[in-house]
Amino acid sequence: MAGNPDKKVTAKTIVIAIGTRPSYGDVKGAEEFAITSDDLFWLNESPGKTLVVGASYVALECAGFLKNLGCDITLMVRSIFLRGYDQEMAERVGSYMEAHGTKIYRPAIPLELSKSSSGKINVRYKQTADNVEKTEEFDTVLFAIGRSPRTEDLNLEKAGVTLAKNKKIITNQYEQTEASNIYAIGDVAFGRPELTPVAIMAGRLLARRLIGSSTKLMDYSIIPSCVYTPLEYGFCGFTEDGAKEKYGKEQIVVYHSAFKPLEWNFLQSREAEACYIKLIVEKVTDKILGYHYLGPNAGEVVQGYATALMMGATKEQWDSTLKIHPTCSEEVLGLHIVKGSGKSAVKTGC
Repeated sequence: MAGNPDKKVTAKTIVIAIGTRPSYGDVKGAEEFAITSDDLFWLNESPGKTLVVGASYVALECAGFLKNLGCDITLMVRSIFLRGYDQEMAERVGSYMEAHGTKIYRPAIPLELSKSSSGKINVRYKQTADNVEKTEEFDTVLFAIGRSPRTEDLNLEKAGVTLAKNKKIITNQYEQTEASNIYAIGDVAFGRPELTPVAIMAGRLLARRLIGSSTKLMDYSIIPSCVYTPLEYGFCGFTEDGAKEKYGKEQIVVYHSAFKPLEWNFLQSREAEACYIKLIVEKVTDKILGYHYLGPNAGEVVQGYATALMMGATKEQWDSTLKIHPTCSEEVLGLHIVKGSGKSAVKTGC
């Protein structure tokens, strides 16, 4: 504890919920000259020409809103967008951002940051596809390459708590560590989604179990979420690749549609095929395994269907639901084009 490091604290039950902090990786000069998402909202003036390093949802969201505020934005991506997310949807997110003015260097990695004589930041980086090194000058460099737990100073191993290689805490389905009276929730727990609502719900359920009023566990299999990129991406349940891995490629069917929101008809610059919906269904049971939506107000749209997925809704039940017209959300209901069938997924008309 601050001011008294030798003080001993004992408790019947200990819950560790320290979260994580942004990482700079091992790029020379990054900690000295770059900022992270934690710093961005404390800036007193526009970041100007900005390089965003990373391809996480934090990186894409920061790049997206800075571009919409009028900044010159470059996104440096090592390999794929949104690792762990549905990759078809992730590529669509990246393509939309690039089409609307975000410069994307991919695949590329930063090598060194230094201050120029003008006060700007020189970034030496490598285009890994052809192994070519280049240098470019930016006003601001923002690192969003992931977050790391600060567990080293807790001396958890001596308390019988096991850490993963990335220093996160290994827990079981009860959020319990190998030390039976020590629990960990949120981002600091290994294998848990790094999302604030998930941590809040897990903490609430753990508290109820600890006081003996409930036995309900956190269900990590169906988690609705949204990436707030310029064209928002909302989802719930399995990714397409995840469903194929768990159930088998031949045991799932994917329905999809590309559509234009009604209000976009007045904006000629908007693409007719930018918005996209994908529904992943188990063939035998007709159960919906995953739902992915790329379009306006994705968080609002997906939130409304999350309960249905949690209750085991089937494709037939979705198809029989009355649609509210004209909305983007109605496009989710009644999907009939099967991916891979050869039929166009682009919707025409109302």
